[in-house]
Amino acid sequence: MSEQRGMDAFSHLGSEVRAALSERGFSTPTEPQRRAIPALADGRNGLVLAPTGTGKTETAMLPVLDSIAREGAPEGFAALYITPLRALNRDMRERLDWWGETLDIDVDVRHGDTTDYQRRQQATDPPDVLVTTPETLQAMLTGERLRDGLADVEHVVVDEVHELASAKRGAQLSVGLERLVELAGDVQRIGLSATVGDPGEVAAFLTGGRGCEIIDVDVTSNVEFSVREPEVTRRDERVSNELMTSPEMASHVRAIREIVDERDSVLIFVNTRQTAEALGSRFKELDANIGVHHGSLSKDARIEVEDQFKAGELDGLLCTSSMELGIDVGRIDHVVQYSSPREVARLLQRVGRAGHRRDEVSYGTVITGNPDDTLEALAIARRASEGDVEPTQIHHGSLDTVANQIVGLVMDFGETSARHAYQTVTRAYPFQDLDEATFREVAMELHSNRVVYVDEDDDTISKSGGTWQYYYANLSMIPDEETYGVYDMAGGHQVGTLDEKFVVNFAEPGATFVQGGEMWRITNIDEEEEEVNVSPIEDPAGEVPSWTGQEIPVPYDVAQEVGEMRDVAADQFAASAPEQGETEDATGDALRAGVAREFTTRYPTDEYTAGQALEQIDRHVAMDAPVPSDDRVVVEQAGGTIVVNAALGHEANETLGRLLSSLLGQRTGSSVGLDVGPYRIELEVPTRVSADDVAALLRETDPEHVEPLLELSLKQSETLKFTLAQVAAKFGALKRYRSSNSNSSGDGWQGRSGVGLSRLLGALEDTPVYDEAIREVFHTDLDVERASDVLARIQAGDVDVDIVGERTAIGSGGRSSGSELLTPENADASVVQAIRDRIQDDRVKLFCVHCQDWAHETKVRRVADQPECPHCGSTRIAALSPWADDAVTAVRADDKDDEQEDRTERVFRNASIVQSHGKKAVIALSARGVGPRNAARVINRHRENEADFYRDILEREREYARTKAFW
Repeated sequence: MSEQRGMDAFSHLGSEVRAALSERGFSTPTEPQRRAIPALADGRNGLVLAPTGTGKTETAMLPVLDSIAREGAPEGFAALYITPLRALNRDMRERLDWWGETLDIDVDVRHGDTTDYQRRQQATDPPDVLVTTPETLQAMLTGERLRDGLADVEHVVVDEVHELASAKRGAQLSVGLERLVELAGDVQRIGLSATVGDPGEVAAFLTGGRGCEIIDVDVTSNVEFSVREPEVTRRDERVSNELMTSPEMASHVRAIREIVDERDSVLIFVNTRQTAEALGSRFKELDANIGVHHGSLSKDARIEVEDQFKAGELDGLLCTSSMELGIDVGRIDHVVQYSSPREVARLLQRVGRAGHRRDEVSYGTVITGNPDDTLEALAIARRASEGDVEPTQIHHGSLDTVANQIVGLVMDFGETSARHAYQTVTRAYPFQDLDEATFREVAMELHSNRVVYVDEDDDTISKSGGTWQYYYANLSMIPDEETYGVYDMAGGHQVGTLDEKFVVNFAEPGATFVQGGEMWRITNIDEEEEEVNVSPIEDPAGEVPSWTGQEIPVPYDVAQEVGEMRDVAADQFAASAPEQGETEDATGDALRAGVAREFTTRYPTDEYTAGQALEQIDRHVAMDAPVPSDDRVVVEQAGGTIVVNAALGHEANETLGRLLSSLLGQRTGSSVGLDVGPYRIELEVPTRVSADDVAALLRETDPEHVEPLLELSLKQSETLKFTLAQVAAKFGALKRYRSSNSNSSGDGWQGRSGVGLSRLLGALEDTPVYDEAIREVFHTDLDVERASDVLARIQAGDVDVDIVGERTAIGSGGRSSGSELLTPENADASVVQAIRDRIQDDRVKLFCVHCQDWAHETKVRRVADQPECPHCGSTRIAALSPWADDAVTAVRADDKDDEQEDRTERVFRNASIVQSHGKKAVIALSARGVGPRNAARVINRHRENEADFYRDILEREREYARTKAFW
């Protein structure tokens, strides 16, 4: 019967294509092909949702190639294949080339690396099928000859449409397709996508709300998941010393290696490049036959490991999301996900890479390492098995995209009416709710920036002197961030790349890091050439790069299920508490085993893994503390640290965290430190702030005021300033320039009148630029709607808020964010010595706050045990960053503004610590991200033990690296 259905699907194609199918060995179509080809061959729009490796490319292209073969190729382009990848992966290119040669259809590729000669050839003699990127389409739409060729387009295939739908480059493409309609009329649109939670929304994005056949291939019936926390063995304890890591981490490495050894080809997905590098270096130490693949490696390095894996020369491949977008590496028989994948869609997409033979199950193992990680992975695996996938976060109404596309329309026509431009933009799905008044404000902002000329009298928008330059400098909506090439000075080849933020904040001559699974020491940094020159080293105690890139946010629904799991387990532990006279030991192990066994009936895991995750809940219940759950928030306090235990996911907790820190900061006049995860909000507060104060804010803050209060607090944040600069560049209001002595990302921007980021907010606050920056921060980082709803439910009594006067088992058990990969939990002597040497060689500016005349820069190691001013003899000496001229200026100023007052207060606190603790304070204050409050804690905690003193500093630096975006 299935063969007959296959023949029915292929019968919709012409004889030439059917003959080619036989030659290619396609006897029976895959399920996506069987279900989609009839509708697509009929010329209907279609969205095909299926895992990688199920023949999606042929599903879309066979009907398109058949149409061209039957009807004959036009003079221009017949079809466009748009992919978010800069270059189509080689396997897909070879397959399309084969089909083109067999059917006598010309297939070519055009992207940023296409030569000028090839571009001219494509303009004068267009290929029948052109494979291109969203950004290159933007350039093509403005070329006179290319526009003639585009007028013949009848089919557009958009690959990886789920990736584009949730990004601004996708919003830009959606308008680009409407600009194509202006040339070619309505064309057939075919989208290829991984599984999404809202196929109708993605289909509307693809077609602009036009009719669309949705072919959603069920992946959940053919996937099996297992969540596992490896048990530590004695061998792991021995190996941990060799690997310079904890026994737990050694057990993870062993467990992954066992899976790789038992199978032929295994993909090992990790969530960050940092983790890929750290794990890769561990496998290299053990001579495991496992490669490393991520976006910061050079193209040649990536291609080499792809080919080795496909040829069976590698048993496993460690990779990040770089392997999600359809890169062909041959057959995969198992997928390992290292730590929680954070999202259902991500787990399905990654594990979906395994198998794909007919009726074959795709197997995936999630390796976890702590209770949060395990419970979260269990929730995600269960939801994935039931197809409960997150919705796509489309960028509705992004105004910098509107600005960009207004300029595009002017480039298309030379001059256009504002009304026509508005109608074209709002045909695209992300902009269908854009009102005309806002559109005109955007056009006038472009006019004021001299990007276009707006004539309000005759309602036209036309080119100005800056139009051409702006458009070609902004073909992409991807934020403009520099990358530095990393070059091996000994080998003379490129190792990979580093993000600009890492280079500015962390990289310096002598610093060490891991890349390509090997250790490197920075020799020098060439700012002009944007190169980092390195040499290989054997020392395993180096620092892994903290690449920029946000942590994958855990969705609200997943976090809520974790809260629900806690609640269920807590009830079982509480109901089976020891009888009077009976010891906890007599019942505890058996009780945990029973609860764990019950969990394995509902979740894909084993008793040991479930028991390890539940042990934390058991200890929490034993403290007689309320358990944070899906309908209970628990606020706990120990000293100056307050933890709000709330299972609300990253974005809702980020929203509440920023709200609480802002309100507490306003009330106390002091800064409030903030760290946020999906299950906790951690606040570093002045001692006069209590858990009761935080609980009161949750119970009393008007949910309707969340958004305006957050907007006020964002004005002081680096997040908004940096976003504002990026958005302003897309409006033509700012130009990027390189600064050789830049010490922060904010120094890399300059406005029309030379204003820096600190003054940018005031200059742009009442413009669409500011509105879009706020919208983007809210869209990307926050969830105002959910946070407001939580406050409303607290105030309605549907969510409890309980207070605990101590740190609880759950409250203390935050996610480690992979920090255990960097060094052992108790760093050994070589690591302590490395951090000591680095800080001692750092430079520090000593400043006397008593006479305010003396400021002296020197190395930390040259500072006296009790520094004093040579002018006035005072010991009130602040230890500042070498470039802290603004802080010195603030102290010396007679008439201070609010910002200078804050800086002055911090400098005096700094000097007070140095006066009390001497050189030890100078050392602590010279560490990255350690301020006076943390410096005092580190010193008081480790007065006698120097090794622990430096270990604590290292942990503070790690914490700062993870959380600096929130400060």
